Amino acid sequence: MQIGRFRLGMRTLKTALAVLLCILLFHVTDRGSPLIAALAAVFSLRQDLNTSISFGRSRVLGNSLGGLLALIFYYIQAFFKNDFFVELLVLPLFVILVIVLSDGLNNNSGIISAIATMLLIALSIPQGESFLYALNRVLDTFIGTIIGISLNGVISPQTDEKEKQIKEDLVELRKKEAELNKMLYSVRKQIKDQSQK
Repeated sequence: MQIGRFRLGMRTLKTALAVLLCILLFHVTDRGSPLIAALAAVFSLRQDLNTSISFGRSRVLGNSLGGLLALIFYYIQAFFKNDFFVELLVLPLFVILVIVLSDGLNNNSGIISAIATMLLIALSIPQGESFLYALNRVLDTFIGTIIGISLNGVISPQTDEKEKQIKEDLVELRKKEAELNKMLYSVRKQIKDQSQK
């Protein structure tokens, strides 16, 4: 549906539905805040299933890396008794580490999700919480990713928007080709007529 420049498409509806499902699942299972899962679902949901699966792979690798570093950060911070300078110095170093490792693993498309996962988990762990709390936040990212990818598999648009655009472009190209052929025919005829004079 489109009103002027504003469009409400299938991907928009699927994104809202993914957030709804995360909120509902976390409420029903009394899992706590659905923030991390909802964000993971939004990050993972793409225009079609193939793109979601492709992006999902890099997201899972990014989640794993970001989650692992968040867990390591949890232990470092606990060792230094939640000192502010640990957060101030270690997290920026871990951001560098995420970028270097992701680049080395040829997972550049997963860099943002890895950093987001690491920061969301590391900065949302309340003081005094256990390792299990941090591990559950890592699991939350996987839950959101699975919801986003699954939703794209279940609900697919009747006509892929890219495919529709390509078909429209082909029709236009054929019209232009027909016009060019007419012009070429006309020019050839003029050349032939002039050469016969």
